[in-house]
Amino acid sequence: MNRFLIIILFLFSATASLAQLGGRPQGLQLRPHADDELSYLNPKEYIVGGITVSGTQYLEPDILIQISKLVKGERISVPGDATSNAVKNLWQQGLLDDVQLRGSLKGDTIFFNIAVTERPRLTRMDFKGMKKGETDDIKEKLKDKTGRIVNEALKSTTSAIIKKFFHEKGYLFTEVNYEQKKDTTEANNVILVVNVDKKTKTKVDDISFEGNKNFKEKQLRKFLKKTKERSSINIFRSGKFLQDKYEEDKRTLVAKIQDKGYRDAEIISDSVIKKPTGRVDIHIKLHEGPKYYFGKVTWAGNAVYPTKTLNDLLAIEQGDVFSEEKLEKKLRGNPNGDDISSLYLNNGYLTFNVDPVQTKIYGDTIDVELRVYEGPQYTINKVSIKGNDITNDKVVRREIRTKPGQKFSKELVVRTTREIAQLGNFDETKTDVHPVPNPADGTVDLEYVVAEKPSDQIELSGGFGGGRIIGTLGLTFNNFSARNLFNFKEWKPLPKGDGQKLSIRGQTNGKSYQSYSFSFSEPWLGGKKPVYFGISAFTSLSSNDDYARYYNYTDDQKYRIRLNGVTFSLGNRLKWPDDYFNLNHSINIQQYKIKNYPNFILSNGTSYNFNITEEFSRNSVDAPIYPTSGSHIRLTVQLTPPYSLFNKVNYSTATPEDRYRFTEYHKWKFESQWYQRIVGKLVLKTQAQFGFLGQYNKAVGQSAFERFKLGGDGMQGFDYLQGSEVIAMRGYENNNVTPLGYDPQIARYSGSPIFNKYIVEMRYPLMNSQQATVFMLTFAEGGNTWNSFSDFNPFNVRRSAGVGARIFLPIFGLLGIDWGYGFDKVYDTSDGRLRKSGGRFQFSIAQQLGGGF
Repeated sequence: MNRFLIIILFLFSATASLAQLGGRPQGLQLRPHADDELSYLNPKEYIVGGITVSGTQYLEPDILIQISKLVKGERISVPGDATSNAVKNLWQQGLLDDVQLRGSLKGDTIFFNIAVTERPRLTRMDFKGMKKGETDDIKEKLKDKTGRIVNEALKSTTSAIIKKFFHEKGYLFTEVNYEQKKDTTEANNVILVVNVDKKTKTKVDDISFEGNKNFKEKQLRKFLKKTKERSSINIFRSGKFLQDKYEEDKRTLVAKIQDKGYRDAEIISDSVIKKPTGRVDIHIKLHEGPKYYFGKVTWAGNAVYPTKTLNDLLAIEQGDVFSEEKLEKKLRGNPNGDDISSLYLNNGYLTFNVDPVQTKIYGDTIDVELRVYEGPQYTINKVSIKGNDITNDKVVRREIRTKPGQKFSKELVVRTTREIAQLGNFDETKTDVHPVPNPADGTVDLEYVVAEKPSDQIELSGGFGGGRIIGTLGLTFNNFSARNLFNFKEWKPLPKGDGQKLSIRGQTNGKSYQSYSFSFSEPWLGGKKPVYFGISAFTSLSSNDDYARYYNYTDDQKYRIRLNGVTFSLGNRLKWPDDYFNLNHSINIQQYKIKNYPNFILSNGTSYNFNITEEFSRNSVDAPIYPTSGSHIRLTVQLTPPYSLFNKVNYSTATPEDRYRFTEYHKWKFESQWYQRIVGKLVLKTQAQFGFLGQYNKAVGQSAFERFKLGGDGMQGFDYLQGSEVIAMRGYENNNVTPLGYDPQIARYSGSPIFNKYIVEMRYPLMNSQQATVFMLTFAEGGNTWNSFSDFNPFNVRRSAGVGARIFLPIFGLLGIDWGYGFDKVYDTSDGRLRKSGGRFQFSIAQQLGGGF
């Protein structure tokens, strides 16, 4: 048997391709044995007798044979296309560092051996040039690359992922290169060192336009909401360039131009030009086209509502500037609900649709036909609730406005989802409704889907007051069930599910200060109507007994103040002026027992505060934690009996103990909060507050209690012991916004009878989920206090501005931190001199979400 060893590497026709793949191109080399000869000029045909593979570590030999396309039993020319293509096909996979095709002859049969050297595999990537957080994020995105073949495809994919990551962060010209190190612990493995040069953040120097005839460049730049030129004056305009935001802005730009009537407007071309400074210039070439106007607007298919009714609601006249956006908003999707679609959907036409068709374009005029499909009028059949694993069905059902037998109403569905969210027991981001139409009988089933969230809260905090550390422990159960109080099987850890609220709170710094309070409320007294019932009670004690014993104080040096109180409340929802209104009534009984209390109008004696409170409010905010629309308005009037008219006390000679034994006053408070979505998730909150404490009889004078203290974090603390209302104002110390020209010590301790405050706040959420709500804010505030109406000036306010953050955790409630700068002068607490307040940090725990009183 004559045998020949044939080493077939490459044919000259494959040389260029293999060179690009990193191979070593060579001509066909033959080393013949005995008398047989093979020639490139005279190839011979052979039958493939078999194919084997050698040198593999990880790759499957059968797969390599398939890739080579050599098939046992086929007759091929040697040398020829089959042998050259076999090597070429294997190289193109990018899996191998070396390929040799060896053959041995036996008569007219040839046996092949594919000898390979595999490319190394990746042990890991080491990154240079990035921060730890960036490295962690990139590693997470590339974690599936470990163990893969290290080739140009792997490097190209890795570079693309890294560059995309930094492009999104504003680094447009990131560069990536590689170093390869052999892994000494693993055979045929390497470590890839990835060198990342982020460069500087890409910023925009100039944005220019071409082809704009009817729009000034300044106006066009305003249409680019998220791509702005760099400004050295406006610190809020960084000029950062983000590719995805730029692409979004280009679409917005065209939409804004089209909304002005230029329906043919388009961007012909645009370029982002890199400058030597690393910044970019943007040039956009526009085609505006002619300005179009609405022609005839006609309706087709409407039977329920006459054309005049639809035209009045559409409010588009012939000759108006043509705007598809305006037309679409009038037809459906108007946030105010005054669109054509809402008109039908609120009247049961669940499957209503309207299709605007441009029927004729002549000159600069466009005729539009609005083709209406009204469909059947649907009646609500079944209403079900899903996901309330803790809250009882009745608690959710009593908030549902869509009842079986009623006509379907989009407005009532939206209102129902709002009311369910207002309960505070469910994640409002996951509250949804699934309508299931039944066309056969014209009914629709509604399924409200909710997701329970932790609603109970714990307040565990420490603060500083009265020269000592004050500890606070508070427990609030927002979904309490009083009827199961003695059913211990329902304790988890307390009975839940009936939507009642139970709150217990204690605060102390030892024997010198103790305060305990309790409250319970039932929003549906009797279970049939939304009648609110609440009861609360408190007792507080403050003294200097500890110091008195230590320093051997005399009786005149010892002080003590105790407050006791109980409140009963009853309220109901109103249907007029609309059903967002509420009217609440309260009876409050409080007792103040005071002995030698310093810096207070009443230093000794016992005083009683019996009052009736009426609160008229309207709350239409869309969410309790992070509102984005709606308002909350509240007017409160608090009245005591006019004792001085019938108690026969001579107030001109009365002692403070007799003057304030039965405190008398009338107290008026007003608050309004408005929420408006500006763009995206950015929300504007505006707020105004006013409070006035009046008197029935000038001879009696102002009440010693129920005054207002303005400034600081708004936490009650010791201030509650004087029966005052504490109103937060960032940028100033607690209670430090006092009237000028009056004793600051008395004003700080006793409070003032008049105050007002204004807030403008921009909010942006970082997280809004069942687990937590986190948002950042920037604010400007103005507020002041006065001792008489003759001094009152609502525009003469102390001002502040700053930034802050809020986090709402279901178990702890609302936690906040603010840094505010007070621009105006107040009395310094250290020496009583007037000084600018300056900057200061303030913390708040478990404050009201609305921030009001």
